[in-house]
Amino acid sequence: MTPKLPRRPGFFEHYEELIGTWTRRLRNRQQAEDLAHDTFVRVLESDSAAVQQPRAYLHQTARNIAVDGYRREDRRGAMESEAIDHSVSSSGDPEHFMHAIQLADSIERALTELPVNCRKVFVWQKIEGLTQAEIAERLGLSKNMVEKYMIRTLRHLRDRLDGLQP
Repeated sequence: MTPKLPRRPGFFEHYEELIGTWTRRLRNRQQAEDLAHDTFVRVLESDSAAVQQPRAYLHQTARNIAVDGYRREDRRGAMESEAIDHSVSSSGDPEHFMHAIQLADSIERALTELPVNCRKVFVWQKIEGLTQAEIAERLGLSKNMVEKYMIRTLRHLRDRLDGLQP
């Protein structure tokens, strides 16, 4: 017997519309389904009971997730290009270059093992350059909690990446 998901009035009736809209925008039904899945996970994990307009809330949540994904891919591409440029200019060693790419992939995989807030804190602080105070304000947390998330993330990365050093 499968467990029943908690019902959020008004959300599930917009599922097909959400997939249709994002299939047209992304030109890829699989990506649209993945986005819809991520959207519903976020809605189910949030306090969405007080939402007045579930359809608008779903579409805005999907838009936010899509933009976050685009930014992440854009940053990853920039980081890989930088790693390529640095590897080629500093050593010219293809082995060194491959190690840099593997390290970037390992960091990305290790980050996915962490809770969302740990990932957000790490990306916002290390990649986007936000201060801990700015992150605390965005997440509605204390600066001390942001620091704890960063420490947890850095320890996790150190543990996961320890054996990858050249």
